[in-house]
Amino acid sequence: MEKLPKIKILDEKNKILRTTSKEVTFPLPETDIQRIHDMLKYLEMSQIEETREFYNLRAGMGLSYIQIGIPKRIFVVSEEVEKGKFERHVVINPKIKSSSEEMIYIEEGEGCLSINRPTEGIVPRHARITLEAYDEYGNLYNIRVREELAVCFQHEIDHLNGILFVDRIDSKNPYKNKEKYRAL
Repeated sequence: MEKLPKIKILDEKNKILRTTSKEVTFPLPETDIQRIHDMLKYLEMSQIEETREFYNLRAGMGLSYIQIGIPKRIFVVSEEVEKGKFERHVVINPKIKSSSEEMIYIEEGEGCLSINRPTEGIVPRHARITLEAYDEYGNLYNIRVREELAVCFQHEIDHLNGILFVDRIDSKNPYKNKEKYRAL
């Protein structure tokens, strides 16, 4: 079995998750580039059933630096596009340029590697967003994401701003306005 990168994900009780992350400057130190690649590897291993069971992991698609205790505006996303094949995204200093009017939500509920308890309710998200960001080598790029990937990117951007998805669920009415949004 492949060795799992050493990544310690903080629980929601940790107050650092409520801080706003700081912009980073380039070039990134080699330690950050290595950490980014370790985080991607960790996410990919968490999405492969045998590895997930072997290491007792929860599946994750995105992870922000703040979730490992570092308040830098960096997150990574790795999406399994076909069995064992992943599309990686390194997103540094993201700026949302546009977002769709159409709103969506994840029908079975959003999840988070920092929230280790059952949660109920809907988190309205934009169906499509376009953002500008940098990769780990300081290259500026624009990307348009939609559906699950758009939800994931918005979830991670919230982390950079000290917001957890549970903050976006109406505590008095967790399914409020559900009929206004499209379920995924």
